[in-house]
Amino acid sequence: MTHCPLRDLSIGARVQGPFIVTDVEVRGGDTPHTILTFGDRTGRLESAPFWPSDATKVAGISRGDVVQVTGTVGSYRDRRQLVVASIRVLSRDQVDWRALMPSVGDVDRYWKVLDRWRSDIRGPRLVRTLGLFFDDPDFRARFEQCPASPHGHHAALGGLLKHTCEVGHIALAIARLHSAADLALLLAGVLLHDIGKVECYRWDAAFDVTVPGFVLGHVACGALLLDRRARALEPMPCTETELLALLHLVLSHHGRLEFGAPVAPMTLEAEILHYADNASAKAASLDQALQDPENFVPGSPITARPLWQLEKRRLWRQASDWGAEGTHASPGDFTATAGQSETAAGLGGPAAASHLVAQPGWPS
Repeated sequence: MTHCPLRDLSIGARVQGPFIVTDVEVRGGDTPHTILTFGDRTGRLESAPFWPSDATKVAGISRGDVVQVTGTVGSYRDRRQLVVASIRVLSRDQVDWRALMPSVGDVDRYWKVLDRWRSDIRGPRLVRTLGLFFDDPDFRARFEQCPASPHGHHAALGGLLKHTCEVGHIALAIARLHSAADLALLLAGVLLHDIGKVECYRWDAAFDVTVPGFVLGHVACGALLLDRRARALEPMPCTETELLALLHLVLSHHGRLEFGAPVAPMTLEAEILHYADNASAKAASLDQALQDPENFVPGSPITARPLWQLEKRRLWRQASDWGAEGTHASPGDFTATAGQSETAAGLGGPAAASHLVAQPGWPS
């Protein structure tokens, strides 16, 4: 029997091990059946159908359950599926379920970057406003565990923190080309734009959406959270106009109404934040899709089907060394300019916001 990452299981492999049930799909019609989707920290794998004769095997199994599975990896229409021989639900104390969930790993490296950016912000009122969240140990604990999405980009423990870091680096790179941009305000928008996700997502075994997430969405939840915390203090940590500027960054960061933004960006900082957020999300989704073996038929560099998470596009696994004897260029191979020597992940380089100065909109 093989207990190895789901992503690496080949057709014919015999499997035994614990997995998280990430989805339970009951299909009707002329041939009713149930399909389970199993997950671990590397990916997901659907089961072969459980027909009515096998219904007792999956009776009572729900999304988020941790199960012990034995079976064999098969194939149907060029896609792997797990033919289950036996399955039973495990109690939470029998397995470290967090070890089965996708994770970005050690989050300290991301906190160092975000906290370094905060330390470069000089406006006292902006510092106090950000501190409502990022000086709160309970908020930090939730923020560093929360995924950036349940099923899409950065869907991993710590995914929100990593995504926030990426958005910051992209936003600062754009802002350096536009001297009118208020870097401190922009960074504040980076830090605050997705705070609503800590109220909208769950990460206990399976990533899921909470009731507030369904009925309000993370954009509205984030704005409400910011407004409530700011107004809970007397006096408020910032002025009404300054709070309005921060709320606009949160509410407009999805760019357009059809993408979940109640208002379109109306400031330079809001526009930069929107495109930085979108770039991080789309690049991460595309990178993940290219690495997922379920998206490709063996021997083909084109995805087997259009991918919903990327506007139903097909992707191409294109690769060439361009005559460089099999080596791949890395971001460090290219000379950075104007102090932009951070890596793409935002780790290990000098503080991206090291040139921040006190901003006129946030005086003492």
